[in-house]
Amino acid sequence: MYTWQPAYIGVGSNLEDPHVQVLAAFGKLGELPRTRVVLTSRFYRSRPFGPVAQPDFINAAAGLITQLDSSSLLDHLHTIERAMGRPKQHERWGPRIIDLDLLAYGSERRSDARLTLPHPEIVKRNFVLYPLADIAPDLELPGFGRVAELAAAVSAEGLTLL
Repeated sequence: MYTWQPAYIGVGSNLEDPHVQVLAAFGKLGELPRTRVVLTSRFYRSRPFGPVAQPDFINAAAGLITQLDSSSLLDHLHTIERAMGRPKQHERWGPRIIDLDLLAYGSERRSDARLTLPHPEIVKRNFVLYPLADIAPDLELPGFGRVAELAAAVSAEGLTLL
């Protein structure tokens, strides 16, 4: 018998009608086995992160409950990305049709070559924290703190609520 775990996914796109891509990703998350999408955030426009010139992103977050373990869920996220047209090899911080990041999985703390939970950059990125605060302001990220407090500590610069 599998137990249900909450999981939070960061969703972003800046190519091929990003708003449509994010909505499509939400739909595909809802098709995962033994998984239900419980909440989705509002959409935010954000400036690209990193040195590559590219269009603005649309970012959002999804809250799931799942019976998949964190590694299996990560595998499914990568499968969705590839099915939506994201190449397996891609430029770091470059443009993308879709980006799905496993931000948190229950109270799991993990750091290995494949997966770090909670996502290690979460506390620095307003385009992750603001959407996550929409759906889980009271979520305690192990080792980091409560989402609402983390979001309040980062500037909204470059971020626009759509």
